[in-house]
Order: sequence, then C-alpha cells, then structure tokens
Amino acid sequence: MSIVLTHAYYILEDPKEQLIMKPYAPLGLLYISAYLKENKINNHLYDSTFYSKEKQLHFIAKTQPKAVAIYTNLMTKINVIKLVKILKTEKQYGFPKLILGGPDITYNCENYLKSGADFLIIGEGEQTTLELYNAIDRNQDFTHITGIAYLENGQVIKTAPRVKMKSLKELPLPNRAAIPFDKYLETWKTHHGKSSMTVSTQRGCPYTCKWCSTAVYGQSYRRRPAELVAQELKMLKDTYQPDSIWFVDDVFTVSHKWIKEFHAEVLKLDAIIPFECITRAERLNNEVLELLKEAGCYRIWIGAESGSQKIIDAMDRRVDVDVVKNAILQTNSKGMETGTFIMVGYPGEDEQDIKETITYLKAANPTHFTITVAYPIKGTSLYNEIEDKITVQPNWETSTDRDIDFTRTYSRKFYDYAVRRIVNEVNYNKEKLSDKNLKKMITYKLKSTLAGAFMKLSK
Repeated sequence: MSIVLTHAYYILEDPKEQLIMKPYAPLGLLYISAYLKENKINNHLYDSTFYSKEKQLHFIAKTQPKAVAIYTNLMTKINVIKLVKILKTEKQYGFPKLILGGPDITYNCENYLKSGADFLIIGEGEQTTLELYNAIDRNQDFTHITGIAYLENGQVIKTAPRVKMKSLKELPLPNRAAIPFDKYLETWKTHHGKSSMTVSTQRGCPYTCKWCSTAVYGQSYRRRPAELVAQELKMLKDTYQPDSIWFVDDVFTVSHKWIKEFHAEVLKLDAIIPFECITRAERLNNEVLELLKEAGCYRIWIGAESGSQKIIDAMDRRVDVDVVKNAILQTNSKGMETGTFIMVGYPGEDEQDIKETITYLKAANPTHFTITVAYPIKGTSLYNEIEDKITVQPNWETSTDRDIDFTRTYSRKFYDYAVRRIVNEVNYNKEKLSDKNLKKMITYKLKSTLAGAFMKLSK
C-alpha cells in the first residue's frame, strides 16, 4: 500500500503568479515525504504546481493509494475542497482515505471534515502523518493518535494536541528528489535570469503580531542546528547550483548566537549561496549585519506593516517605527538590498496614518516593499477582535479569509485607493532621488494625486 502526498496549487490557473513567475517547491510536503521515507513508508509526492488537476487525478487513479494527504492553505483551499469532493465520490480513484493538513485546518475543522475529509492533521505533520498512515494501512485503531480530528456520528472529535518535536535534529532533509525540481529552476532562470530555492531553519515565532497565524507551529521557537543548515546549503550548492536561497523563517536573526554559529559553519564548508531572509528591526545590529553579509546575505526583509506608531501598537508589533526605519537605512548602507511589508486598512487606521506610512517609506527608502489591505485570518487575535464587525462573510467553500470584510474607519474602496496612493507616491520619490526618468516621475505623481482624490471621495 502507499500514500500520495499532494496539494492543489496549479500555476496555470493563477494569473497573478503567471505575471511574477517566482514559484517555490512545497517544502512542508518535502519534509513529510522525507520523514515517511526514513521510516520506510512508501510514498509518492505529486507536486501539482506545473500540472493540471486532470493530470493530478490521473496519477491518483493510476496509483490507487490507500491514503491521499493534501496540504491546504488560504490560497489553495477552494481547489482542495473541489479535489476532496471528487476523490470522495468517484470510484475510479479507489476511495482512498483523505487526510488534510496545513495552516487553514486548525480553526476550520468542522468545515473541512463536513466537506469530505476523513482526517485532519492539526499542527506539525511529520509524526502524525506517519502514525495515522500506519493505522490506516493496518486497519488499526486511530483514536489514540494525537493531533488529529475526525467525525464520529456527525460530531467533530479532536484528539489531544500533538507534542511538538523538541529537537529539529530529528528532521531529515526535505525529499527534494521526489519532485521534478528542474522545473522550478528553469522557470526562475527563464523569467528572472537566476534560480532560487527555499530553506527552513526554524519553526514557530515567539512574537505576538495580532494579524499573524500561528496555527501550525504555535508561538514557539525551535531551530535546526546551524551545522546542519550549512550542510544542507553545501548539498544544494553541489547538487542544484541555485543562484539564491530564500530562508522561509519568520525571524531569521532572532538568535544572535545562532547567527554567529551559522556564519562560521557556512564559511568553513564553503557553503555560501547568496540569500535573502526576513527579520525584525530590533534583532539587527552592526555586528549581525556584517555576519549576514559575509555569509552571503544580499537582501533583508524587515517587517514594519505601517509607518504609524499608533497602528503598529494596535497590531501588538512591539517595535518603534524609527527603529525599523533606521534598520533599513543601516542595511542599505552596508550595500545589501532591503524590503519591507506594509498593511493598510487595519482597524482604527485613518488618513493621517496613511500619510505617516508614506513619510516613513520615503525616509527609510527600502529597495522593495509589498503592500496589502488587511484581512482577518480565523484564529488570529485580529479575527477575534473584528468578528462582531464583519460585514462580508462569503460562503466558506467558495471563498477564503481574504474575502472577509469588516467595518473599518473608512470604506474598503478608500483603502484600495490608499494602496495605489502609497505605491505611486513612494515610486515617485524613488525616481526623484535617483534623478533617472522625468517621464516616470511625472506619471507616478499624477497617479498618486489621482488616487488621493479618489480616497477623499470614497471615505
């Protein structure tokens, strides 16, 4: 018997990603595949990214697995539900047991189970998947397995929470050989002239940002030994020759001791690959920046979310906006690129807060920034705070948390225009500072002014 691990992301159905074309492999599934393999469980990983649902279903029909484990998240939920319903009702797939896991599971158990899933894996997946599959394969009792949910007589049953792995030394390297990795590298090379791969060094985040989901790893911090991470980089360098690495960790420099060890190990093994990472401003200083640069770091994403201290405090970010600004400026001065994240439309945000965000971005001058309108993810403190203010709650099976709206200071359209205002005003400032393109500068300014006018009209 065997188990198929898969997800439901299809790049050909994602028009936004087709414009960007920066896909990354499903790292979580690669870890589970490696863990099952290490425990002598035959498993097939079907990475649907570059294929269609029809080809995915053909593979499952051909394989006839006893179980199909599907990763689901905010972005893929709608496709996952469609896939579950097909596998649950059409006999050519052999009616495998359907196991779902991922960050969207924890606070939506009843919805997923009543949509057709047989089991849900809540939290960390490796050990639970192994134990659950063994129970399914041997037709044994599964009710003692921790970290799962299932239906019994129409009622949701949740077993005791899974105790997290104490040491990430237990994790084998992700089973990258299980998927056609060349497709990712070729896609990056074709569209960007260089390739990129992902590496994970930690699980959990010790911080308390209200909008951030901690559904899988919780508010914790566990780290793989720096020596093992350096060995993984060396293997990737020798095997795949990626041009860059994206460390997927929430706060890469949370431990300065670990960073020093990582720096030493990477240099010792000649495992330097240019990389980018995410961190918090207060976990950077001159020494850490120098260590990161020497270890290969070329870009640091430094979280801010807003240029308004009022909004940062409302988010429970626990950082000073000037500390963030100075960290970006200091990183820029080292010759490394910077990035930052901006969120508008957070509860309580007004026009003055938007102005302060524009002022902050102009002063900090990050190389890159991303911007989104705030949305409440179920299970977060933000969701709990605005639950009684929700004005738009679409059908669960055919929507995502992104589609939820709530009473804000102004209308949703105001914040959509605010996004355009911020983007164009900051880009105008960048062109002005570089003194490069007068035509672009005028265009950005006109768009910014127009967006500002629409903001006032849509309050």
